[in-house]
Amino acid sequence: MAPQTLTLTLDPHALARELSGKLLIDGELVPARSGRTFAVVNPATGATIADAAEGEAIDVDVAVQSAHAAQKPWSKLTARERGRLVTECGRRLTEHAEELARLVALETGKALRTESRVESGVLADAFVFYGGLGSELKGESVPFNPKMLTVTQRDPIGVIGAIIPWNVPMMLMALKIAPALVAGNTVVVKSAEEAPLAVLRTCQIMNTILPKGVFNILSGQGPECGGPLVAHPKVGKVTFTGSVETGRIIYRAAAEKLIPVTLELGGKSPMIVMGDADLDKAIDGAVAGMRFTRQGQSCTAASRIFVHDSVHDEFVGRLKARVDAMKMGDPLDEATDIGTIVSPQQFEKVNSYIELGTATPGATAHACSAMPDDPKLAKGLFVRPVIFTGLGNDSRLAREEIFGPVTCIIRFTDYDSAIEQANDSEYGLAATIWTRDLRTALDATQRLEAGFVQVNQNLVVQPGLSYGGVKHSGLGKEASLEAMLEHFTHKKTIILNMV
Repeated sequence: MAPQTLTLTLDPHALARELSGKLLIDGELVPARSGRTFAVVNPATGATIADAAEGEAIDVDVAVQSAHAAQKPWSKLTARERGRLVTECGRRLTEHAEELARLVALETGKALRTESRVESGVLADAFVFYGGLGSELKGESVPFNPKMLTVTQRDPIGVIGAIIPWNVPMMLMALKIAPALVAGNTVVVKSAEEAPLAVLRTCQIMNTILPKGVFNILSGQGPECGGPLVAHPKVGKVTFTGSVETGRIIYRAAAEKLIPVTLELGGKSPMIVMGDADLDKAIDGAVAGMRFTRQGQSCTAASRIFVHDSVHDEFVGRLKARVDAMKMGDPLDEATDIGTIVSPQQFEKVNSYIELGTATPGATAHACSAMPDDPKLAKGLFVRPVIFTGLGNDSRLAREEIFGPVTCIIRFTDYDSAIEQANDSEYGLAATIWTRDLRTALDATQRLEAGFVQVNQNLVVQPGLSYGGVKHSGLGKEASLEAMLEHFTHKKTIILNMV
């Protein structure tokens, strides 16, 4: 039977209304069993754009049972056939990339040109990447006894429960479900309350290709929907991206079931700029690394920038000028560089940190860019990016994850001290070093306590590069072949003794 097709809908408001009040279970858009919904709000205007279905334990059970029933037939397909279908999903998502970009911009406030189109492109690329790795699900021949044939094989876990965040919901969902599907698992996703629409549309598009029940998606509140998903007896693995606090809750619940988890829990990523650094590249790296176009709402944001005393003042001035030139405005406007904070709660949190830093003796808050002057955006959750100087690495702004457009530039004179301060954090997700000296660069890559270390660049997560942190930044890796093999399969040892 030929795959189904869906009509492209480039009007995100119309698409939001079309998806309103729906979950996707067993290949069908359905309401929550309770009939309850919650509002999805455009953070640029404050207007309600849709109502998301409020899934609860009964909806979780139906979805997991559907995934469980579909898992055995799905796993019986050859790995290459599963990979082919996942690759076809990626191609179909490419056709819908602009539609998805507009929808995620509408619901999250991320600028269309600088952020949302990038995300929809990476979404499709992740499925194509993992679709091509089906042939890598292979075992080993073990030289245990020459009179016996001893081999290993990779078996799927079963039903995967995936809980995703709101900052890059489509991309982070893809990095979880694409390897899980290729490995022979089925998936139930719980979306973020703030961003349920684009991922629901992604699931709907993929269900025109995948067998029913292989990929299901729920929306709802954490305790009422996410909690039952983690606790469900037929969920054999949980993968989560979000806060440390929620990660601990999930880890405890998974421990009760003795099932594996992957946790990506955030960071306070340091950027070290040496006196010999190429400042043009370093400024570009700070703008990209701080994710200013995403309003700093990134776990890898370069929110601590250690700058050598000899270039500190020039670096601060040039970085401020660059961010000043960025335009804040309607996320769907092609001229906009920076959109909004995602929710009123996050808006209040970010502003509270800015107020705290501004009130700190000796600190200077360099507010950048300018608020939009369009009256239609008067209720929007816009926050001017702020570069703080004069704060130490012991300040709350330098130690706690703000998840907003706020960075601290910390002056240093001694390299060893900069490394020590960079490592003085409960987090260990990403780090960068900027220098022309190869010896310094190599030394820093060995000493920086992070799972993702770069020299003279600040790339975001890319399919094919192993990604994940240490310390409180989480457990496990994503975005790589390793993630598929180690986190979405069990290794079975088989011994044949025919003597």
